[in-house]
Amino acid sequence: MNQLLEISFSSLASSIHSWLSSAIANATILNVVEMAIAGVCLLVFLVPLCFVLGYMERKVAAFMQLRLGPNRVGPKGTLQIVADTVKLIFKEGLTPNASDKFLFNLAPIIVVVVSMLVMAPIAFAKNFQLWDLNIGVLYVTSISSIAVIGILMAGWSSYNKYSLLGAMRSGAQIVSYELSVGLSIISIVIMTGSLKISDIVMSQADGWWIFKGHLPIFISFVIFVIASTAEINRAPFDLSEAEQELTGGFHTEYSGMKFAMFLLAEYINLFVVSAMAATLFLGGWMPFHIGHWEAFNHIMDFIPSSLWFLGKTFAIIFIIMQFRWTFPRLRVDQLLNLEWKYLLPISMVNIILVTIMAIMGWYL
Repeated sequence: MNQLLEISFSSLASSIHSWLSSAIANATILNVVEMAIAGVCLLVFLVPLCFVLGYMERKVAAFMQLRLGPNRVGPKGTLQIVADTVKLIFKEGLTPNASDKFLFNLAPIIVVVVSMLVMAPIAFAKNFQLWDLNIGVLYVTSISSIAVIGILMAGWSSYNKYSLLGAMRSGAQIVSYELSVGLSIISIVIMTGSLKISDIVMSQADGWWIFKGHLPIFISFVIFVIASTAEINRAPFDLSEAEQELTGGFHTEYSGMKFAMFLLAEYINLFVVSAMAATLFLGGWMPFHIGHWEAFNHIMDFIPSSLWFLGKTFAIIFIIMQFRWTFPRLRVDQLLNLEWKYLLPISMVNIILVTIMAIMGWYL
């Protein structure tokens, strides 16, 4: 079953490319058309994904608070997020009179487009990757950092003091926590010797890095999850949109579909962060193997690689969602202290340990 799915993915892409090549002679136009098709397919995947994550968010909150959660609209409340989307579609999109209207309307587009661009090099299954470029990890870290421009643009253009304060908080937060995220990723790059995501996944064929990398890689994984949660403005690090202080933060003045675009970007970023954690530390689509246990490993190989990837990704999403209902929101000084006084120094010392471990070959 696993091999059949992998063959179907690659054969489908090859057949589409062959059909387009026969119909379009110009190579540039062919690339543009193929990119457009990939973008449409990505949208078809992301919209239902955000519905699933929105429903999952509410159910996890209900689980943590010993209540039922959505249970009215649709079976077990499964259509609640669809009802909320319809509500946002029909809501009027207001624009403040004193705002910079061009930047105000451009900001949510930038945030969503950047979130979608980061999806390109992620390997969803074996031989199923939109763009396997040789600097995949660097691409993800560099492109994802552009999202802060959209947030700053939204806060400044709204001509609202709460929005501006929320945008400034978000800028300081993202720039700070990017350092720890980057150092955590570098620890895997040191161990694999490659920035290519497919190479990183294949390096874990004999064991996931979180297991064979010993304590330093486990520390990198923990720091990556914490710092990534802060970087995507998820609770308890959601100071840029703290309702009790800023009435909504950088998107206070947004409504209708513009507000929905910020929500869409938040869930896409949540999926990307979890997918990168699963890829770097948990083997990505690679099955779980134990040494020379041939029978056990053979059984694991029967599970499709896409299910391995999605299972690991959603497990990390569940952990990040639990943070929201486990820890209280930090103050701004506590937020920055956590990064500059704790996570960053630990990451720097950890990088030294990882480097020594890689040079000496002290890993499985």
